[in-house]
Amino acid sequence: MDRWGKPELIIRNGSVVLKEEVARLDIGIKGGKIVQLGEELFGGGPAAVVDAAGLIVMAGMIDVHVHLNEPGLGEWEGFETGSAALAAGGCTTYIDMPLNGIPPTVTVDALRRKLAAAQGRSHVDYALWGGLVPGKLHELKPLHEAGVAGFKAFMSSPGDPGEDAFREVDDYTLLEGMKIIAGLGKVLALHAESEPLVSKLSAAMRAAGRLAPADYAASRPIVAELEAVNRALFYAEQTGCKLHFVHISSSAGVEAIRRARGRGLDVTVETCPHYLAFAAPDLDRKGAAAKCSPPLRDEAEREKLWQAVAAGELDMIASDHSPCPVSMKETGSFFDAWGGIAGAQSSVEAVIGEGHVKRGIPLPRLSRLLSGGPAKRFGLLPAKGEIRIGADADLVLLDLNKPYIVEADHLYHRHKHSPYIGETMHCKIEATYLAGRRVFDARQGVDDRMEGRWIKAGR
Repeated sequence: MDRWGKPELIIRNGSVVLKEEVARLDIGIKGGKIVQLGEELFGGGPAAVVDAAGLIVMAGMIDVHVHLNEPGLGEWEGFETGSAALAAGGCTTYIDMPLNGIPPTVTVDALRRKLAAAQGRSHVDYALWGGLVPGKLHELKPLHEAGVAGFKAFMSSPGDPGEDAFREVDDYTLLEGMKIIAGLGKVLALHAESEPLVSKLSAAMRAAGRLAPADYAASRPIVAELEAVNRALFYAEQTGCKLHFVHISSSAGVEAIRRARGRGLDVTVETCPHYLAFAAPDLDRKGAAAKCSPPLRDEAEREKLWQAVAAGELDMIASDHSPCPVSMKETGSFFDAWGGIAGAQSSVEAVIGEGHVKRGIPLPRLSRLLSGGPAKRFGLLPAKGEIRIGADADLVLLDLNKPYIVEADHLYHRHKHSPYIGETMHCKIEATYLAGRRVFDARQGVDDRMEGRWIKAGR
């Protein structure tokens, strides 16, 4: 207490989710940091007090997989609206992906342009991914030195629009990129689907006139994910590159990565809330709002992913928020609809509601997936990812006894489509705090101030 001084803000009487337990504690905050944790704390004079009785207090989510599409595609989503949705969803830090912007973040100049677009327009803190694409191997080291959090590559076509769009890697680029990234000590994040398989299967479906949601799902089978995962793991064994697999959709994919980790590879795995909340039959009910790649799997696979969550076999959960205008979802063929789910605002409620309220998975385990695991993997500890003395006061307050049905009007992202609309959430976010400042309140909405900071890797 002497080191930090008396708190300016006390969040009192909450059930606080710590690294290994949940405890009834007060949280003392000063200068944006957590300075006290204890029972019946008292501030120095006029300390503000927030009564969190009956609420869960968790570390704010760190969403390592979002597409906010600026510069160049702000009509799809921008930093203001996307970060507002994240704040309302209990996220206090995000890492923005290098594609779906013009230009994509594959050069230092493009990184500077993205930073200019984000400056003063984000409600919460952010870091940025760099991209690994053919013809740009020489840009990896400068991007590393400029402060990207890591690098992202696609093993299948990303479908990015534009002449200079983000492109998938060929095997040469993947192998040589891994060598360079290993030398830089960075992590390579991979979209793991086999382009030869999915492109041929998709073409066959189109040629046969099979354009329904089930046909799309069948065109991107689990074996396409597994082939790409195993190929990348083989290259990682040759190069020593640290890998992170994004949006893994199958238990077999999780198991392949678990076995590789057992062989000594430095590899982590993420899944997304939509693979835990929905299954392939929901595509008929939800339509293109639920289209993503890899696609939703069957109900048995969804249950296996939840078992992996409960068993601690996953490292993190991220939204893969990939929005677009409504018109890009309203196409005659399911194959032609944009393949991205707008889910930034729903991640915490979906995971805690289904995972803890309904299934009883301990809150510390779920908090590690939403916050602690991402912070550990991408160098954000000790400032972020956990509730501890000295950490940033990035917090989310949840009511586990307030189910509600998601409506389009609740959503802050730019285009109000989402598979979560019409679904019951089994908990509700009451408030989000960034460095001790309330950025979202369930009654007042998202705060107008946009004071989110760029977190430069290595700073």
